[in-house]
This record gives sequence, structure tokens and C-alpha cells, in this order.
Amino acid sequence: MSNSTYDIITDSTANLPDDLLKAWNIRVLPLEFIVDDISYKGYDPDVPTDNKQFYDMMRAGKEITTTLASKSDADRIIRDCFDKGQDAIYIGFDSALSANFEEISAYMEQIRVEFYPTRQLRCVDTLAAALGEGLIVADAYKQREMGLSLSELADWVEANRLDYACWFTVEDLKYLQRGGRLTAGAAFAGMLLSIQPVLHIDAAGMLIPREKLRGRKRAIQYLADKVVNTIQQPFEGQSVFLSHADSPLDIESVKSLIAEKCPGIEFLVNNLDPVIGAHTGPGTLCVFFKSHEGRG
Repeated sequence: MSNSTYDIITDSTANLPDDLLKAWNIRVLPLEFIVDDISYKGYDPDVPTDNKQFYDMMRAGKEITTTLASKSDADRIIRDCFDKGQDAIYIGFDSALSANFEEISAYMEQIRVEFYPTRQLRCVDTLAAALGEGLIVADAYKQREMGLSLSELADWVEANRLDYACWFTVEDLKYLQRGGRLTAGAAFAGMLLSIQPVLHIDAAGMLIPREKLRGRKRAIQYLADKVVNTIQQPFEGQSVFLSHADSPLDIESVKSLIAEKCPGIEFLVNNLDPVIGAHTGPGTLCVFFKSHEGRG
């Protein structure tokens, strides 16, 4: 556990592995997903995360909906920080994709002002999702351990967040259609032609379609090439975080293609969490890294 005088809070959508969250003592605000009228938290520190069962339910045709984090969880987490004499920084999920950051940051600030006026709280929007958010949180943790104050760390995240590139491809277009990212006609035509769209998150945090590729192999190669051609150099010590929606062999192919061209890169691979996966579907593949192009 860190001896820092402030805690880091993030969302379950950051997708960081359970062991790192515990080792780094990062507090996690769980967003929720609903299956058959039963609500599940995106993260529970007392239950090992198992996302495969969630994607099995999706493949079986279950309808999944998602909700913001609860104010009761936000209340519990922020009060626990302040009651222990800790200040806090909340590093949150892309506000362009979800209302979660706006709602939760405002609520936690209200708690601080009304009940803990001597404590400090900074809330920073990553404008990123999944392990893109997670990579920013991981680097923020390292910056804190190097001695940055709460204010300095918040400023650092705001100044550097657009250096982190977020690219992904989906296997089944119907989930983008349900989320309003594609028309029904475009989704149907794309499935007939085996189209694998590649999308990224831009500087405003918006989800932007960039390529339409024929076949899974081309999409895998595109993601790997994007990392190889635009990652910051030198490769040594750079991190590439990889998310997959229950598609371990395909994400391993992406990793292998990158590792072949970029020796010295450090990889972290984890399942895409259900709250994000509900909108992209099984088979989604994502790459996150610091790019010399930024969010371009």
C-alpha cells in the first residue's frame, strides 16, 4: 500500500486486472450491467472477475443493458477515503461515451463540500475507455509513486491524456447497430460482406469509424500495424494494453505481430468488461498505447 496522502479512484470500465488493483490499492467504482432483470456490478473486490460467462450469455442471445455507477457506491468510496484522512483523485470513464463521469464527479464533490470541506478532491476525465482508461490510470499510479502531489497528478493526466491512442475492431456489427453507431441496412450489408470495422476514440472522446476491412485477419493486422507504426519510441519500456471480448487467440495474434516488430514493449492483456462489451459484442479486440500521433 502506498504511503501517499491521497487515493486514486477509477471506474470498473478501466478493466485493470484484479491483482493490480489490489496491489496498487486503487479504489474502483463499479458500473453495472443487467441481464434478465438482475443487476451485476462490473467489479467486486471480493469476487474474482469472470467475464467469459457474460459473453457466453451474449452469444446465447441474452439482451444486456447497462447503467451508471450508483451514487451509494460513490458515497461509500469517497467517504471511506475522507474518513481515513486521505484526499482523492477520481480518474474517470470517457464523458463523451457515458454520463457516468459527470454524474459521479459532481456527486462526490457535493459530498466533499457538505461534509468534508478540508479535504481535497480532483476529478479528471480520461476521454478514454476500457484499458485505454486503464493505461492512463496505471501511468498515473506510477507518477504518484514518483512523488507527484494530488494537484500535480491531476494536471499531469489532463496534459497527457490525449497521447493515449485507443483503437478497436468488432466481430459482429449488430451490437454497433443496437447502440446507434450503424444503421440496420449498413450492419446487414457489412455482415454479408464480412466487414470488420476499425474504430478509434478521438481527441474529443468520441467513437469514430476509421476503416472497413474485409475479414478478421486484415483487422488484426491493421491493429498491430497501427501500434507498430505510431507508438512512441524508443520501444523499450513502452506499454501496450490489449483488451478482448472473449477472443484470446485473436488478441494473442495481435500481440505476437506487435512483439515481432517492437522488441522491449511491455504487454498487459485482459478481458473487456461487460459494461463496455455489451455495446461492442463478443470478439471485440482493442489496442491502447502512447502514440506519437496522439488521438489522430
